[in-house]
Amino acid sequence: MASDLEQPKPVSFSDEVREAELDSAREPLINRGAHVEERFSVCAAILPFLFPALGGLLYGYDIGATSGATISLESPSLSGTEWYDLSSLEVGLVVSGSLYGALIGSVLAFTVADFLGRRRELILSSLLYLIGALLTASAPYFAVLVVGRFIYGFGIGLAMHAAPMYIAETAPSQIRGTLISLKEFFIVMGMLLGYISGSLFVDLASGWRYVYAASAPICVIMAIGMWWLPPSPRWLLLCAIQGKGSIPEAKEFSLSCLCRLRGKPVDTSTINQVDLILAELSYADEDKNVSFTEIFQGKCLKAMTIGCGLVIFQQVTGQPSVLYYAATILQSAGFSAASDATRVSVLLGLFKLIMTGIAVLVVDKLGRRPLLLGGVTGIAISLFLLSSYYTLLKAIPAVAVVALLLYVGCYQLSFGPIGWLMISEIFPLRLRGRGLSIAVLVNFGSNALVTFAFSPLEAWVGTGILFAGFGVIAIASVLFIFFVVPETKGLSLEEIEAKIL
Repeated sequence: MASDLEQPKPVSFSDEVREAELDSAREPLINRGAHVEERFSVCAAILPFLFPALGGLLYGYDIGATSGATISLESPSLSGTEWYDLSSLEVGLVVSGSLYGALIGSVLAFTVADFLGRRRELILSSLLYLIGALLTASAPYFAVLVVGRFIYGFGIGLAMHAAPMYIAETAPSQIRGTLISLKEFFIVMGMLLGYISGSLFVDLASGWRYVYAASAPICVIMAIGMWWLPPSPRWLLLCAIQGKGSIPEAKEFSLSCLCRLRGKPVDTSTINQVDLILAELSYADEDKNVSFTEIFQGKCLKAMTIGCGLVIFQQVTGQPSVLYYAATILQSAGFSAASDATRVSVLLGLFKLIMTGIAVLVVDKLGRRPLLLGGVTGIAISLFLLSSYYTLLKAIPAVAVVALLLYVGCYQLSFGPIGWLMISEIFPLRLRGRGLSIAVLVNFGSNALVTFAFSPLEAWVGTGILFAGFGVIAIASVLFIFFVVPETKGLSLEEIEAKIL
């Protein structure tokens, strides 16, 4: 099975033998920097995307499910527990427990990602998802519930680190943007399923247990699927270059994995692609050990600036806060469904899903930059509209509804899918695991910071001024995208590293 072959066995090599292997690997390579057109079967490309994407679906499910589960958990008649009378701090631990677990998981990913490999990291995350879900659903005491939420969060941190890497490294370059953006579609679909699950079980005794337990079958499917899939060919070659195996053996196994991922027999295209990956690694003297300071130097510093800049702007343009006000805005507009928080969430989740689907369809045709520039400009406009509603136009709730829908739609066309896409493809292979773990940590950290700081800031300056501040930050993010973020449409990961970074 693939699990037995994921990492080439360490072999001791002299410098002369290793240099000879590197020279041999370079010989068949076509001119450096030339574009390698990848041949692939669409059916074969689906599964290497689908099973990692379930990690995103489980992340989204947790967000959607928790909104309904907390209603059930706090109900004297429906909780089914003697400790339903939770304080605001305890409710905060339930709601944000998985987020802080994800922060810890991101830190863990920094140390274990390159050792485990993308595939094993996803298997581990699926097991943590399963343990966390079952522990949360069966919790006899509040403390056990919180532990379950944290363990589930560990799984989120690992999955959101490894899934975009595995998809990026195994997907054909022609559809890489579509597939990684489709992972965001799965996150939103998970939210929608969580909202639906909450609305179905919210009126049942101990309904919150059913809500959390419902994710367990998906965890099992993800674990089995990732066990069956081959490891990333790029990671295999990286291990060999770093002295953890024989380069010829790793090259042969990488060819086998790549052919399986593409659904095609070995041909010139796959051989050239493996040679290009190996040459990009050996060209940069990748056999040296990676030090922590290298992450903030050269190519990786530029990639870190782009990736971390995107995920910070993704959060500090108010994404958690705007959705916090969604139910209030829709209620003020008199929508009948707005009286029920779970139904409102389902409607918003469905709209987010549709807009993400549009982004998935056009990302590899229009490119990353046009979607980011257009979408974030729309976010800025929507934030200033929200600000004007809370300061000047309270009598016209339609303004707030339009602003809310504009914000959600533009976010799902831009920051939502493109943020994850860019951080998965912008880092050099040798530093991709650690670089991406820092970007994911920054993502969850800035999310937690914005969520924590929103209420104090709102009380200090007022809702209208706060949204105007988010709008100013959105304008700054448009300038950042225009001057700093490159276009990566249609380029292989090696071409991005060689030509852009």
